[in-house]
Amino acid sequence: MRASFMNETPSPANRLNFAPWQFGLLLAALILAAFPQVVFGLETFVARDYGFFVYPLAHFQKECVWQGELPFWNPYNNCGVPFLAQWNTMPLYPPSLLYLAFPLNWSLSFFSLLHLWFAGMGMFFLARRWTGNSFAAAFAGVAFGFNGFTINLLMWPSHIATFSWLPWVVLAVECAWREGGKKIPLAAFVGTMQMLAGGPETIFLTWLLLAGLWLQQFVLGESPRAAMLWRFPLVVVLVFSLSAAQLLPFLDLVSHAQRETGYTDLRWSMPGFGLANFLVPMAFGSTITEGIFFQHGQAWTSSYYLGLGTLWLALVAIFGVCDRRVKMLAAVTVIALLCALGENTPFYPLVRKIIPQLSFITYPVKFVMLVVFAGPLLAAFALANLEASRKKLLPVGATLLVLIGAIIVWTQAAPLAGDETHAALLNGLSRVLFLLVTGAVLFALMRSLKSSLHRYLPLLLILAGWLDVFTHEPKQNPTLPPGIFDLNLVRNQLAMNPQPDLGGSRAMLSAKAALELTQFAVHDPKDNFLAKRVGLCANVNLLDAIPKVDGFFSLTPREFDLLLSTIYSAGNGKWTQLENFMGVSQTTSATNILNWEQRAGFQPLITIGQQPVFLDATNTIWTLGRNDFDATTTVFLPPESKSFITASNQPAAKILDAKFGINTVDFKTESPGPAVAAIAQSYYHNWAAEVDGQPVPLVCANAAFQTVQVPGGSHQVHLFYHDRAFEIGAAISLCMWVNCFVSYVALRRRELPASPVQPDEDDYF
Repeated sequence: MRASFMNETPSPANRLNFAPWQFGLLLAALILAAFPQVVFGLETFVARDYGFFVYPLAHFQKECVWQGELPFWNPYNNCGVPFLAQWNTMPLYPPSLLYLAFPLNWSLSFFSLLHLWFAGMGMFFLARRWTGNSFAAAFAGVAFGFNGFTINLLMWPSHIATFSWLPWVVLAVECAWREGGKKIPLAAFVGTMQMLAGGPETIFLTWLLLAGLWLQQFVLGESPRAAMLWRFPLVVVLVFSLSAAQLLPFLDLVSHAQRETGYTDLRWSMPGFGLANFLVPMAFGSTITEGIFFQHGQAWTSSYYLGLGTLWLALVAIFGVCDRRVKMLAAVTVIALLCALGENTPFYPLVRKIIPQLSFITYPVKFVMLVVFAGPLLAAFALANLEASRKKLLPVGATLLVLIGAIIVWTQAAPLAGDETHAALLNGLSRVLFLLVTGAVLFALMRSLKSSLHRYLPLLLILAGWLDVFTHEPKQNPTLPPGIFDLNLVRNQLAMNPQPDLGGSRAMLSAKAALELTQFAVHDPKDNFLAKRVGLCANVNLLDAIPKVDGFFSLTPREFDLLLSTIYSAGNGKWTQLENFMGVSQTTSATNILNWEQRAGFQPLITIGQQPVFLDATNTIWTLGRNDFDATTTVFLPPESKSFITASNQPAAKILDAKFGINTVDFKTESPGPAVAAIAQSYYHNWAAEVDGQPVPLVCANAAFQTVQVPGGSHQVHLFYHDRAFEIGAAISLCMWVNCFVSYVALRRRELPASPVQPDEDDYF
């Protein structure tokens, strides 16, 4: 039976009921209508991080899996960087099997669209449970799947996956603390799936929202308080345990990475004028970047436009529906908007001082995701109570119409530098049209006409909302033919000599090129991508298997990040010997950032026989940039290693048969006496070393790299990535998955009725 708190609310808008399968088909049809070329594999997403971060990493992950190994380490970027522990690379997220199994240039984009559909379905079930109205739930589901913010997330498969689980987690966890039983392991499974998808900010805000919802229901006493006190914490513990294989390596990386409390600033806050974009989405911005509209001063999301129908109904609910969930959602919306405005109000800076951990959230505009979550639900409450809130409908609609007019006047009379005023004018006028159409449908819904066509007005309202969002801006996610991601496209075109390859040598962008390529933006997405691909921007080098010195990751080992930041901030010219040590054979041309030039004097990635000099990290970095530093004769080691490093310079020592793998390095040494072998791979504590099968210390060399001492004579050296945190986490996760599955099956059997009864659809949630 349905839970007692879900009331069936009669409404004139409830003339068209949606079964889950009907809504699923409708949502799939809308996605197909919006992205037919992607669904059928004719084109693929490419813009922004999708092309330079997501796709290359998915390709690397797929290559590793098909070679039969987990991608713990990425040796192609940052002279080596942890991969599995990054979390947002989704190495342990089960649905990732979709793009690992099928051609990547189709499956990765389809993966994002599949989660767009899944997001809408989750919102449908949540809204239907909270409002008891299937049409209101269908409207909310489409609004949650089709708004500017969610569509923007398609460029980040990890973000759209995490965000798509948000309504499912809220639905499942609330059922768990209210009803207990099999709903507890079910909620744990659902929460774990979101956790493994790897969007930390979305996950944090999901559970913050759940904590507020739990507290409200606990205070109101809607469920037995004693049960609520242990059920919710139990779900949290289970989710952490089930996802420990991913979380423990991530937390380990955080403790050894460059980010610390206070690491992030308030860049990319929602600008003060950004509130206007809820009404006129192309106000105060431009389309200079790949033809995608962005506000001035904020470039994380290309839009957070909810659609005028959703906004109108959400405001009607706030002012016209008396329900404790509405009050909760209204409070969430206001607080989220204040946080999203970041530095433009005193609220969020004050909150960050009180809760310093919030500084781990990059870009305050991300808080708008809670507005995007709350808006469709509020709209659903308004639709489910349309008769009760009809008095608020006209005043709110008239206010929105006046505000749109005022924004249009503002954009034309006082444009900001770089504004596209004509586009803003047309955009505003078209929003007026959608507002009028939406109003006409809403007022028609409240009339008691018995026409058969009148029965389909709810569907017309949904389609009007979808079309409003579909047309609110130019394409947020431009697409191109899949050939844009062909492998070795740049390697074959540039014909570098020598060719950088794994274990051989590396490419290195100059400081100027790294900065200019990051800022580079042209209107045509194809030209934009190909230019940056030739320049090896971000992680696109993975498509050509070209190792390079820099990369684009949320977390990097602290030692290497400090060294690379120092190199790039100091500019080129003084790091010649260090570049030789890092094996840099190709560097950006001094006259053209898209050309590459050969470097002479680069060393092999493994060298031996240098004189150890014991020096702390700060002085080591300073010395590495001096003209008298010689990487062929000197290696700097931390002072604490002096007690067990006994080698001296051995100019006759040799490295033989060096071989670099994804998670391993192997080589042979020949030396007349004890010597240190320096490996130009970034130092990270999970790397271990063996000499002739016996463990030996692996030491940080030259501030950020690796070295190992070998005895005199001939010896075999084996370096390998050993993630103890992953092993412990995997053991915990495996045990908990088995326990939770067994518990779910046992509880489900115990709760089955004695005689066969046709279950209500909501019994599954």
